[in-house]
Amino acid sequence: MMTVMHDMMAEMETMKTTQDPDIDYATMMKMHHMGAIEMAELELKSGSNSEMKAMAQAIIDAQKKEITQLDSFLATSTPITMNMEFHLQMMDGMDRMGKQANLQIITGNIDQDFATLMIGHHQSATEMAQMQLLMEKNIQYKTLSSMIVEDQNKEIAQFQTWLLVNRSK
Repeated sequence: MMTVMHDMMAEMETMKTTQDPDIDYATMMKMHHMGAIEMAELELKSGSNSEMKAMAQAIIDAQKKEITQLDSFLATSTPITMNMEFHLQMMDGMDRMGKQANLQIITGNIDQDFATLMIGHHQSATEMAQMQLLMEKNIQYKTLSSMIVEDQNKEIAQFQTWLLVNRSK
């Protein structure tokens, strides 16, 4: 899972930017979601806890749907607004996520590691979405960003609860 996280970070760092907040956010969030899907697929393949497997499948289903929306937006968008400050803030957020992930204690228990890493992964996604909400002009896109914040905050709470209940097991 750490390899997936690092590969995703490397891809985002080399992303060609437009400096248009809407397009760069959509591109970065798509990469971010693809990383979450890849980690969730590892949980499905190697995990043993049915609750974590159900959460992994829910992440895959929800984020594939959101990727479809992001792809639709990207297919019809051309750069309009140049905002390098926004891009730098996004990259700083991703850098913080990478550093936080590197500080996580990886136990070798795939279910526990998945829950732990997804908390930080989702926290960075909600941070990115909240930054986007401040810049967003497109109402449909704003709805997607709001949904990402709401849904991923719920999942963070579920992962935290699961870790508390299962930490002694």
